[in-house]
Amino acid sequence: MRDIPKAQILKRVAYENPWWDEPHRVPMNYTQWKPRPYLELFFPLLENQDIRRASLLMGPRRVGKTVLLHHAIARLLQTIPPRQIVYFSIDHPLYNSLGLEQLLEFFGETSGTDYKTIPTYVFFDEIQYLKDWEIHLKTLMDAFPAVKPIAAGSAAVALRLKSVESGAGRFTEFLLPPLTFHEYLSLSERSDKPMPKFIRQATRKGPNFSRANNIKHLNRVFVDYLNYGGYPEVVFSTDIQKDLGRFVKADIVDKVLLRDLPSLYGIQDIQELNSLFTTLAFNTANEVSLEDLSKNSGVAKNTIKRYIEYLEAAFLIRVLHRVDQSGRRFRRANFFKVYLTNPSIYGALFAPVKAHDQAMDSLVETAIFSQWFHADMSMFHYSRWPGGEVDMVSRGPDQNIQWAMEATWSDLFEQHSAKLRSSLRFCRSNNLKDMIVTSKKEKTSKTIDGVNFEFVPASEYCYTVGYNLVMGKKVFRGDDNQS
Repeated sequence: MRDIPKAQILKRVAYENPWWDEPHRVPMNYTQWKPRPYLELFFPLLENQDIRRASLLMGPRRVGKTVLLHHAIARLLQTIPPRQIVYFSIDHPLYNSLGLEQLLEFFGETSGTDYKTIPTYVFFDEIQYLKDWEIHLKTLMDAFPAVKPIAAGSAAVALRLKSVESGAGRFTEFLLPPLTFHEYLSLSERSDKPMPKFIRQATRKGPNFSRANNIKHLNRVFVDYLNYGGYPEVVFSTDIQKDLGRFVKADIVDKVLLRDLPSLYGIQDIQELNSLFTTLAFNTANEVSLEDLSKNSGVAKNTIKRYIEYLEAAFLIRVLHRVDQSGRRFRRANFFKVYLTNPSIYGALFAPVKAHDQAMDSLVETAIFSQWFHADMSMFHYSRWPGGEVDMVSRGPDQNIQWAMEATWSDLFEQHSAKLRSSLRFCRSNNLKDMIVTSKKEKTSKTIDGVNFEFVPASEYCYTVGYNLVMGKKVFRGDDNQS
């Protein structure tokens, strides 16, 4: 049996970096994709050479991290000599057991670049496949000041937790979420579907809001987004849409549950983890408890709590903690809400939904929550107390409630004020003068006992939040205190 020669590794390094030679371009299989607007937020991290920090691009599987890296490389090529940019896909078998410094040596030998003195951009994709990657990355940064490292990976468990433990002050994390509704519409403009047009219309208070010229059409597209909209590849492929379970479940969910998490944490009972995730996915946007989950599954509460932490770190779910009517956190977090990070996971696991399905309310709330994926999630909570609840609230640094909203796929709340009784009580308890209530089609305002309720179609609300966050705009907050 022959060992793999060094020359073969050098050939692979050259193959992954075709821009070193004429015509000095990133391959078409990356540039054919329309850049996600998040490139405008990520690229400044690469350009900044003044601060010695590595950039960590994190996010769920198949949301376009590798494509984003190559779009960043394409932009760097406009001003940086091609051989001062190198890309490694760490999960390739040829790189097994190779450290980052050794990869740099192979790069220098292949390209002829003196990376020890010349500013060099080094991209490490799927870095979680390198054991103790964070130690290697810190050592590389200390040894080679001219190197600007950019790392990416899907196994957020390894990336986020290890960066907290040993990379404080050395790594800048950047989260790439599933497609927002705004991005979905933007990418869909390349298809044959006529896309809704928007105007920016001022609400009674606060900044402009996105209003669709045809809400019925927008809602039809919004339902498509709930079923197929989280992943760029799905947007353009009717074949994948016809077999969403294979793409999302087999290529994304199962790889996390069956490979990533077991390999990272030595989980033995994979079926137990899979069953828990399926239960949580079915209950997206609903309140659950460790007690009930334990009783229904026969799994110890501590084990379930640990599994939920793993699933959250792997970007499959997000946990929302409860506050009372006055906005105070409970000392014991026995009850909490769980959201899928991408509503289309639901359709892949169970079945695509239609506009009138019972699951729509939960999926609409899930979609609204997922638009905030890139924001500081620690500010978000939900409120529940005996006799009342509010779907989503935000607490500021002083722990005071900044805004609250009710997420629905119905116009009944506007038509029947009695349904707003809980929301009104919460606003009064927290001195809120305004509150958003999403609807299906209604666009109006109603003042009840001094509180202004702004009714906004859920599809328009999702578009607005995604637009403002992704485009770097000011996040919509009614009177600067509401979302």
